Amino acid sequence: MEREPRPSQVQIRINSRRHSGVIHPLQSSPAPASAAASPGVYPVEIKHFKKWVAWLIPLFVVANTIVFVITMYVNNCPKNSVSCIATFLGRFSFQPFKENPLLGPSSYTLQKMGGVDVSKVVDKDQGWRLITSNWLHAGVFHLLANMLSLLVIGIRLEREFGFVRIGLLYVISGFGGSILSGLFIQSNISVGASGALFGLLGGMLSELITNWTLYSNKLAALLTLLVIIAVNLAVGILPHVDNFAHIGGFLSGFLLGFVFLIRPQFGWVSQRYTPAAADKPKFKMYQCILWVVSLILLIIGLTVGLVMLLRGVDANDHCSWCHYLSCVPTSSWSCNTQPASCLTTQIGNQLNITCSSNGKSGVYILADASSSQIQGLCVELCS
Repeated sequence: MEREPRPSQVQIRINSRRHSGVIHPLQSSPAPASAAASPGVYPVEIKHFKKWVAWLIPLFVVANTIVFVITMYVNNCPKNSVSCIATFLGRFSFQPFKENPLLGPSSYTLQKMGGVDVSKVVDKDQGWRLITSNWLHAGVFHLLANMLSLLVIGIRLEREFGFVRIGLLYVISGFGGSILSGLFIQSNISVGASGALFGLLGGMLSELITNWTLYSNKLAALLTLLVIIAVNLAVGILPHVDNFAHIGGFLSGFLLGFVFLIRPQFGWVSQRYTPAAADKPKFKMYQCILWVVSLILLIIGLTVGLVMLLRGVDANDHCSWCHYLSCVPTSSWSCNTQPASCLTTQIGNQLNITCSSNGKSGVYILADASSSQIQGLCVELCS
């Protein structure tokens, strides 16, 4: 009497999204009648790469939103400014448009909360600002633009490569963006997750290059990605946009992508199911070369950049044209983003303020005006 064929348990090593391979038992389907003459040959569904559940990127979005709410609470516009927008929000109301057109806090508050202020990083050893600045945003519009982009780009990458690699890619890229920003932008406060976002874009580009043989529509994918990157970098030439953070984050993410997002070649994965096939290396030679070179360049770049920044080096002194990478002056806008400077005198309840750049002056009735109030009035006069 013939036995009914039983499903066999086949131990198959597949490429996990974690850093090491994991053995997963796969149940093969029963052998068809035609397979009876060829014992040991069973059709098995091959799952080459594990799909992850994206939770870290949504958590980053929530964290950025919470930090922005806390920043607005600390800002307390009604108490620290003469005029505010959306006063019905109470202490969460926004600074005047002339001071902050993005619907957000004052630059004084952003500095207080941990924005990149080169003078404090260099003179007061506050290097932690290079990390904290990536979780701050200048306004509602800034926050919405970055978080929507993070959801679109980040969730796809986390599903493909897991939270560990994408989390590290995000944080390190943001750090790299802050370093380059600090080297070139010495007089303004820099905040935002844009450097980390551009790091994800850079990682997508290097992932496409290093895993080139795994893609079918290679050129179409490459051209599409290059257009997206070019358009986003082009936006950075507008005034009040820190394109150096974008460039620094992109370069960091591009190098990290060769290290974190490398995948085994298809031939190595396939041979796990065909023991008779000739052994193939897990990675191609060009993948290994890119991995080593990128890791070396990344370590050297971040180390040298950080040392230069902490020593107070102004990179503009060594590159006279580099400022055009962040802003190109036109007849429609100016690239003069120097912080407003004013002369003030207090006589009783009367506060006199004169803008140093344009000579405009104003008289205000304020008793014991705070520094944030004076700064807000100064920005209005100088704008």
